[in-house]
Amino acid sequence: MKQPDRLQKWIEQGNVNISQLFFQFYKELKISDEEAMLLMHVHAFQQAGNPFPTPDEIGARMMCSQKSVTTMLQKLMQQGFIAIQQDTVNDILTESISLLPLWNRLMDCVDQEVYYEKVDSQKEMEGQVFQLFEQEFGRFLSPMEIETISMWMDQDGHTPAVIRMALKEAVISQKMSLRYVDRILFEWKKKNIRTSSEVTKHAATFREKNIQIQPVADNTAKKVKFYNWLEDRN
Repeated sequence: MKQPDRLQKWIEQGNVNISQLFFQFYKELKISDEEAMLLMHVHAFQQAGNPFPTPDEIGARMMCSQKSVTTMLQKLMQQGFIAIQQDTVNDILTESISLLPLWNRLMDCVDQEVYYEKVDSQKEMEGQVFQLFEQEFGRFLSPMEIETISMWMDQDGHTPAVIRMALKEAVISQKMSLRYVDRILFEWKKKNIRTSSEVTKHAATFREKNIQIQPVADNTAKKVKFYNWLEDRN
């Protein structure tokens, strides 16, 4: 289903609250307050069963002249917010004001809003990575260490979640150094392990294969052999 068709279906089913989206984003589309009110009146007319309200009908509701309404409608059409749609019903040509171009532009704004929210969230997670390293190291990071961690994310493409898990491996192995974490990330990348779920699966598989039973008096104790990433050459 094409995007305009999908959007139209969402609107008809009531899954998209157009008025809330419109009032939230119309200023970003450079629509004036008066033009916004005009568009909402057109939408209200259509909801009431009048698909092509005249400038006089709209002007009567807005206390605007027919000339002012016509000028605004022409401007909105030139800017690509509305269009005149023609349909044939029982061999009779009918016209209506289509607001679908406006709805599509609104959806573009929503997509951008989601994008920026994701960017902000990503930046927050990256900042937490630096804080976590300082917490585990018990000191502030040096400029060189900050640059190294940044390169893991910016150049090597490791996500904050994967870097956190590499640090966890270093803590478990009691090998607290950036060199050790770097080696872990290198090995994971070499094995095409790129997500936190893949890391969890890989670590569990390794440890299941490397649990060693140590003979003690009660024969119940187990010792887990941790992976030494610096010595891995497979």
